[in-house]
Amino acid sequence: MGETSDLVHGNSTDKGAAVLHRLRSFDEQMKELMPIKVSEDDKLIEYDALLLDRFLDILENLNGKDIRETVQTCFQLAGQYGYPNGYGSAEKLEELGQLLSCLDPGDAIVIASSFSHMLNLTNLAEEVQIAFRRRAKLKTADFGNENCAITESDMEETLMKLVKNLGKTPVEVFEALKNQTVDLVLTAHPTQSVRRSLLQKHSRIRNCLTQLYQKDITLDEKQELDEALQREIQAAFRTDEIRRTPPAPQDEMRGGMSYFHETIWKGVPKFLRRVDTALKSIGIKERFPYNIPLIQFSSWMGGDRDGNPRVTPEATRDVCLLARLMAANLYLNNIEDLMFELSMWRCSPELRLRVDELVAAEKEGAKYYMDFWKQIPPNEPFRVVLGDIRDKLYQTREHFQKLLATGKSDIPEEETYTSMEQVMEPLELCYRSLFETGDMIIAEGRLLDFMRQLTCFGLSLVRLDIRQESDRHIDAMDAITTYLEVGSYREWSEGRRQEWLLSELKGKRPLFGPDLPATAEIQDVLNTFRVIAEIPSSSFGAYVISMATAPSDVLAVELLQRECHVACPLQVVPLFERLADLESAPSVLTCLFSIDWYRNRINGKQQIMIGYSDSGKDAGLLSAAWQIFKTQEDCVKVAQEFGIKLTMFHGRGGTVGRGGGPTHLAILSQPPDTIHGSLRVTVQGEVIEQSFG
Repeated sequence: MGETSDLVHGNSTDKGAAVLHRLRSFDEQMKELMPIKVSEDDKLIEYDALLLDRFLDILENLNGKDIRETVQTCFQLAGQYGYPNGYGSAEKLEELGQLLSCLDPGDAIVIASSFSHMLNLTNLAEEVQIAFRRRAKLKTADFGNENCAITESDMEETLMKLVKNLGKTPVEVFEALKNQTVDLVLTAHPTQSVRRSLLQKHSRIRNCLTQLYQKDITLDEKQELDEALQREIQAAFRTDEIRRTPPAPQDEMRGGMSYFHETIWKGVPKFLRRVDTALKSIGIKERFPYNIPLIQFSSWMGGDRDGNPRVTPEATRDVCLLARLMAANLYLNNIEDLMFELSMWRCSPELRLRVDELVAAEKEGAKYYMDFWKQIPPNEPFRVVLGDIRDKLYQTREHFQKLLATGKSDIPEEETYTSMEQVMEPLELCYRSLFETGDMIIAEGRLLDFMRQLTCFGLSLVRLDIRQESDRHIDAMDAITTYLEVGSYREWSEGRRQEWLLSELKGKRPLFGPDLPATAEIQDVLNTFRVIAEIPSSSFGAYVISMATAPSDVLAVELLQRECHVACPLQVVPLFERLADLESAPSVLTCLFSIDWYRNRINGKQQIMIGYSDSGKDAGLLSAAWQIFKTQEDCVKVAQEFGIKLTMFHGRGGTVGRGGGPTHLAILSQPPDTIHGSLRVTVQGEVIEQSFG
């Protein structure tokens, strides 16, 4: 155990005092980076010092005392040079350089790795402190100024402000909330380079650190947690930080889905219960409806093929099947907990009728279940209905496992679930029955959470967006027009393109068959649409066209969807990224909305995506931010003229240069009337861990 373990466990020794003196020098340097006013509850320095000391003990055990002292010396020299406290001088930098240049290659690698690991530990300490502060603010309801980047409002406080400060009635607030939907789109950005193995170890380090400082912890528990903390720190240090092979889209999807297992899946019902509590605080006595998706999740992992040749149609198919497999597995794990909870015998006549039907058709019990593996007796009506759901969920999971493994499944479709409504209907039946028999409080337990999860995640867990560059569609259309001997689509003017596309969209003739001459790139585009046609439509979100510049870019995708027999066409979303494209976006929408066929197709709803990263690189941060603001205002005016509900999809990155920053400030900074109850925003790969880790 480390030198300061005696301190953690409450023992006072001379060695501990010496270590405390050494740690105090770390603390003094760290305090130079802290604000002048530090809360009494601020434990960042304490967290940081504990993690660094544990790591240095491990480093000494693995590599010897000399390496530890070298790391400490480098740390102190860098601090003395970097902090403007009278120590900063070129001499310290030169001394640090001489020390590093004298190291042999093996020691240099160990020391470089050590500092990388120390930075990770410092970040983890900061994340634990942020969570600590958040809980402290929740207890005191002290959230400060919501316009400050380092503060945020509590939901209850926000609803109270709407009622007391802005004069809204509780019913108005409730109705507005029921018409809101926020869609968080997870992307697999390459700047998220941390391996999943390390992310999981970092999560366990955070958990250990959080529990170590709980007030009701015993000495035995503290010692066990301290040992667990050391194990995780050493395991992380011994794990290769670098991926030695590039991740496939399927790997990216598995990495993204790990956050659903660990955080998001259970976090959504908790969040919605906080919404219920906030509504209750303003006088609303009913819960937020379970069948309204206040929050949804989408993904680009396995769907974003813009400049990524690894995202093939086969990869997209695998990712969709994998997501549906994961969803079935999560629901299957929850359903048995629900069966244990709903053990009541009293039920409504409606539910009793369903139970009689199921019992009459019931087969022999399934021995592969851990619990409730024998036939469930009719006097446990809820368990009979839930058991039927469990059987179909099991078959659904097995179906997708076989499709992923072999490409085919021998399980009949009628024995699986293909739509969310098929699962929701018997759950609603149980919900109504509990209300009718006076068991409302039971209905609003795990059953309500399950139904809310079903509304949020559906059977696909996340909806996959497809993104492709407009030039790839132009290539495909050019191949088709050349095949039809009507000319070269690429050489046509914008007006000619629109005229031909609309004439074909209004007609019914097929444009091409299997004998269409196509390059590998064009075949990839067409096969992507065929995969969209093959997979259930609930697995998909939008079809995003990057580098969109003209109405024909949108119409071409609509035609390709029809030609590839997509039964439920995806919503086509033009992505305006460069400065010129942002400037022309309102005129593009005006042209599209002026087309009768297109207005009928979109059914009063349109979505456009605004690119922050490329516009910033193209025009500079200030010019891009101003143009994005103006574009949103102008596009909303166009949509209002035509009676179209416009949803803005914000392609924000993690860094400020890519549109990053505090989300609540980003929402507050939007132009008036641009958020009408719906908002889509990307959560880039490099910040997913910070948001959901």
